[in-house]
Amino acid sequence: SDHCPSKVLLDEPFPSDLRVVEACSQCNTSFSKDEQYLACLIECVIHGSTEPDVVQRTKIKRILSENPALAARINSNKRVDDTGQIVWEPETNRVNNIILKLARGYLAFELSLQHWDKPDELFFAPLIIMNREQREEFENPRGSNLDLFPEIGSRAFMRALGVGDKVYQEDGWIIVQPNNYRYMVSQADGDFVQIVLREYLACR
Repeated sequence: SDHCPSKVLLDEPFPSDLRVVEACSQCNTSFSKDEQYLACLIECVIHGSTEPDVVQRTKIKRILSENPALAARINSNKRVDDTGQIVWEPETNRVNNIILKLARGYLAFELSLQHWDKPDELFFAPLIIMNREQREEFENPRGSNLDLFPEIGSRAFMRALGVGDKVYQEDGWIIVQPNNYRYMVSQADGDFVQIVLREYLACR
């Protein structure tokens, strides 16, 4: 089994109802380096530095201190643009790898669906670069309300009926950790998952 999301993306104390999905041991371990990379990248971008003393999350401080090669790799993709702003270039394949893993986990957990094919759409972007229309569409996507009942017996179906696990929800979003991690799953506009990491990175 595997936690969804990985604990490296969350702070302690962890939620008591942290999602767990079935996974083979190879899958459970093969994503760990990319998950660590993504967690560190986001925190470094937010604070503008790869220095452990600068970042806020205790777990990320420790990872950067214990893994200077990772800190150096993230820092090597930092540059200053023509306006003097710091710009970070993510390793897109590694970020996509984790987004897809998480999305597949939530489709399995919430809707009892297995999706192994290539998604029709996969994107990530900082919330702060979205204009008002883009942000509104992301926060309240078409079909995000439960217009259709998911598969009978699935967690999403039971939750729609007001039974099953009690999770903190807000406008269709499931809040795993406030200001740190939230996600949304729906079938009303095709099967889709949206995730927000650290109230910074929007993923779909």
